[in-house]
Amino acid sequence: MALAPHVAQSQQPAAPAATGQTIPVLPGPRPGFSFPDKQTLTYAVDWRVFPAATAVLHLEADGPRERLTATADTIGAINLIFHVSDKFQTVFDREKGCTSEFNKQTVEGRRQITSTLKLDYAQGKSVLDEKNLTTGQTKHLEAGIPGCLTDLLTGVFYASSQPMEVGKSFEMPVVDPLKTVVVTMKVEAREELKMPAGTFKTVRVEPTADAGVVKNRGQIWIWYTDDERHLPVQMRARSFWGTITFRLATVENK
Repeated sequence: MALAPHVAQSQQPAAPAATGQTIPVLPGPRPGFSFPDKQTLTYAVDWRVFPAATAVLHLEADGPRERLTATADTIGAINLIFHVSDKFQTVFDREKGCTSEFNKQTVEGRRQITSTLKLDYAQGKSVLDEKNLTTGQTKHLEAGIPGCLTDLLTGVFYASSQPMEVGKSFEMPVVDPLKTVVVTMKVEAREELKMPAGTFKTVRVEPTADAGVVKNRGQIWIWYTDDERHLPVQMRARSFWGTITFRLATVENK
């Protein structure tokens, strides 16, 4: 028998970064950079040595905003063991990078959750509404925000707008989801990678944080093309449950 819906409401004051760090200003895009008017990236996803999923990301300009949608669906034997079908959509300002809304629908095994996170900069707060479709439970949470923030998904692509020099780093304030986490993007080295979409000269970047999802995922690396686009062609997360790798399969301007 399904549980009756439960609603929890709370408000939290504006908080500093999760570890008490000074929160940096989200850096604007470098001069001359522009986010794609329309672009679709498809990634082959491996878990350890097994083909595990396909992920598709689509960016599209919408006036002064950019819409980023992403889907991830398990395939093959992994799909039989643990079915995953996740959908995400985020909207951010093309000139400043500020995320305004982040929507998520996750189906992971028996777990099914939908959530919407809205960032109200005029009111200085973030608002999270979440529903567990399995149990019917819902929650509504609010928290203060210090200013312009990016989100975890947008951050991967927003980083493309920043200069990337080996040996240097830059910081991004990220909403995660009701606290602010400072993510440091360390530009470590240049590497040449061969993958389904072709061979690319890249720069390897390691995102690090003292709290939140970035820290909890173990070690993460993102390889961006070593050119003006800084296209993310490979992403890898390594933790106790194994290594998962996203490799770019196709790039389409549609």
